[in-house]
Amino acid sequence: MDETALPILLVDLAHREKALADGDLTTFWPMVKKAVGYLARNGPVSPQDRWEEDPGYTPFTVAAEIAALLAAADLAALNHEASIATYLREIADGWNTSIDRWMYVSATDWCRKFNVEGYYVRIAPKQTGAGGSNFQQNVRVKNVTASEDTRRASHLISPDALALVRFGVRAADDSRIRDTAKVIDALLNVETPTGATWHRYNDDGYGEHEDGSPFDGTGIGRGWPLLTGERAHYELAAGREATAKHLLAAMESFANEGGLISEQVWDAPDIPERELHFGRPSGSAMPLVWAHAEYLKLRRSLRDGRLFDLPPQTVQRYLEEKTVSPRLTWRFNHKLHSLPPGKILRIELMAPAVIHWTADDWKTCHDVKTDDAGLGICMADLPTKTLPEGTQIKFTFYWPDAGRWEGKDFMVRIATWRREETVPADKSETNGK
Repeated sequence: MDETALPILLVDLAHREKALADGDLTTFWPMVKKAVGYLARNGPVSPQDRWEEDPGYTPFTVAAEIAALLAAADLAALNHEASIATYLREIADGWNTSIDRWMYVSATDWCRKFNVEGYYVRIAPKQTGAGGSNFQQNVRVKNVTASEDTRRASHLISPDALALVRFGVRAADDSRIRDTAKVIDALLNVETPTGATWHRYNDDGYGEHEDGSPFDGTGIGRGWPLLTGERAHYELAAGREATAKHLLAAMESFANEGGLISEQVWDAPDIPERELHFGRPSGSAMPLVWAHAEYLKLRRSLRDGRLFDLPPQTVQRYLEEKTVSPRLTWRFNHKLHSLPPGKILRIELMAPAVIHWTADDWKTCHDVKTDDAGLGICMADLPTKTLPEGTQIKFTFYWPDAGRWEGKDFMVRIATWRREETVPADKSETNGK
């Protein structure tokens, strides 16, 4: 999903940097519209994180999606599709409002161990059991032995969480971000002779074995120069320019004699017979173009004194205007279990429907037709804002194109949010339709 979001952000960045004229956006809009339609229909959960390993809610991917939705909204407005622009901003607002519920955990053993209030996890699974917490679900860890391949979501941390700052949905001085960085540094940081580097996540197995023998499907994850560059961007966002410059120098020191930056650096004592030296390129891919791109962006960011690729849309909407969504969305691929009091329940479907619903266990009921939101989505807002806590909203669907009823009910209860309550076990009831 992030690989769909990032090209949208590239178009927006190129336009802001005047590499694309306004007229060029007419040419690119059909591509952007298809890409953002895919994000809108299928997000926020991704079938793979950015490391192409695990499905679920991940900070990097969700932040990139939100930024791309807002960037595409601006492009939609420039291309005279105002209704799509409004709809994309509404989706982004709903996802941004939900980030903490999906990915921020508190009151864990790690909170006590590292003396923090909470932290953003590496990844949170989509599915939960009834009444269960996403953060207690297991995540499959790749590239390790079968006996070590699961961790609780609350026991996985990654520098990916700092992307919430990079994409402008959280401030660098936000206490949740500072606490997350503290846990990241405690578990993932390695200080080499020439500077700091970080692992992708704790207990990563993608790298050489302890004795330096090559990765063969299992191993030990090593430090990534890419992550040094990303951390430098975070430090710059936090106003610590000198630290960012030190990390730039570290990134340069990790390159080989020809100036090529590797995927990973060896982060353990030297093993000369295997040509592995502490803080020097490991046997991983080299050059990693992703790392070179990060280095170039860091040079530009330090020259400008600001994050070169920080999307201004998220900064304005969430950090300056503090926008909070008045609604949350239920979909078949992303069911909502509870709705906080005072929120509007939006139902989004991939085909036109009549929503047959009740707030009093079918003593009275109402029918609402969906409207075409564009992008292959049909939606309707239910007037749930004034419903009291404890109310059960039940609904089903009549599909006019197929001439049939859905055949079962779905339910969302009005309840103050507790940790991760989307996509519970489906306990559908029928109302005889």
